[in-house]
Amino acid sequence: MKKLYVVKYSGPFGFIKPWTAVRDSETFSQQFLTPSIVEGIEKKLFPELLNEIGIKKIIRHKLNYLGIDVQQERTWAKGGFQFSKEKGNYKTNLGILKRGVMLNPNLYLAFDTIGDAKIAFEQNLCLCRNEDILLPEDLIEMSADEFDEIAGFELKFSDKETGFKVGHNRYDNAAEMFGELVVSGNPIRGK
Repeated sequence: MKKLYVVKYSGPFGFIKPWTAVRDSETFSQQFLTPSIVEGIEKKLFPELLNEIGIKKIIRHKLNYLGIDVQQERTWAKGGFQFSKEKGNYKTNLGILKRGVMLNPNLYLAFDTIGDAKIAFEQNLCLCRNEDILLPEDLIEMSADEFDEIAGFELKFSDKETGFKVGHNRYDNAAEMFGELVVSGNPIRGK
């Protein structure tokens, strides 16, 4: 049976949910990593892959957490700032949005080779927004069946026929991305 080399990352912090570029109060975003997010993580861990398109080394991933804390964030319109002289030079295009932050996340990355896993194990990760870091906690050798038993969300990358649309790939000319969401166990941990 084929072995996987799995690096578990964890952190005492929270991080913004990966698919949360919109208001969570309206959509309650999903808790999975899109192909372009996994590719971005891989490029951070293996900078020699920066000029290549596609995921080369991370063969699977899982994500679980303790809960979600909804936080407010002040933002402004993409079109730039507008000032109102009547209001004393206050910005007039500010808005408030709510974002969900995963608390105490665990991220598992699986590799084909022990060498790739060791390189990953020597580095930290930031997921999507660089607010809080995840640190490597364990390097574990396991079978694919054992990986399946880890509680968590995993998006198995697929095509239009077998999956649902999860966004556009920033590394591949905004190509559509598709996947099948697999939920194993209870991805929202009790401790």
